Amino acid sequence: MKIISWNVNGIRAVLKKNFLDFLNSETPDIICLQETKATREQVDEEFPEYPHQYWHSAEKKGYSGTAILSKIEPISVSYGIEIEKHDNEGRVITAEYNDFYLINIYVPNSKRGLERLDYRQNEWDMDLLKYMKNLEKKKPVIFCGDMNVAHKEIDLANPATNRRNAGFTDEEREGFENLVQAGFVDTFRMFETGPGHYTWWSYMGRAREKNIGWRIDYFCVSESIKETVRNSYILPEVMGSDHAPIILELK
Repeated sequence: MKIISWNVNGIRAVLKKNFLDFLNSETPDIICLQETKATREQVDEEFPEYPHQYWHSAEKKGYSGTAILSKIEPISVSYGIEIEKHDNEGRVITAEYNDFYLINIYVPNSKRGLERLDYRQNEWDMDLLKYMKNLEKKKPVIFCGDMNVAHKEIDLANPATNRRNAGFTDEEREGFENLVQAGFVDTFRMFETGPGHYTWWSYMGRAREKNIGWRIDYFCVSESIKETVRNSYILPEVMGSDHAPIILELK
């Protein structure tokens, strides 16, 4: 099974930039999209190869949003994490399959000036972890998406100068570390332990060309199914968004 996760930074925008060619060449069984910035009705493409489609849009137009396109019909699908204050921005979709729950996540950005850091640290991160551990009591969990944090210093090109910037604060990193300590495995690091591998680059200063980036998109799995992970990797050469797609292959 092949699953792709991609923050597309606008599904309508990426559809104009070879998104369908990308889908046809990679042919994933499931693709999880973040930052769709649209309702299903606003997207003209039907995606006929993916008969099972689930869209979670933000109440605010043109903002946030997630979607799952699947060739396999899930047993059940739910939207949000069952807490109203978190669920009006379209940030989470959970699809239950035979062997696991797949959770597609777009974590809130702490923003410039860290105005959402307190919400992120003391509400969102804690409630998300609780939600996922609750699901894990029933069957293993795979979660993916834009987690809006570089976990360790090797996960961004310039750790020293970004120490208190959104995405690399101690609080956000601790939030991700709590996921790891709770038994979720960062699958990319099962295969690649070195620096220089990123999933997001600023549009400024030719950052992508110079590979001055951040690894903030992840596939993580419950410890109990890490042996089923065959590969986990980034496709940095795929353009169309400021993020690169990431891929998880399961045995």
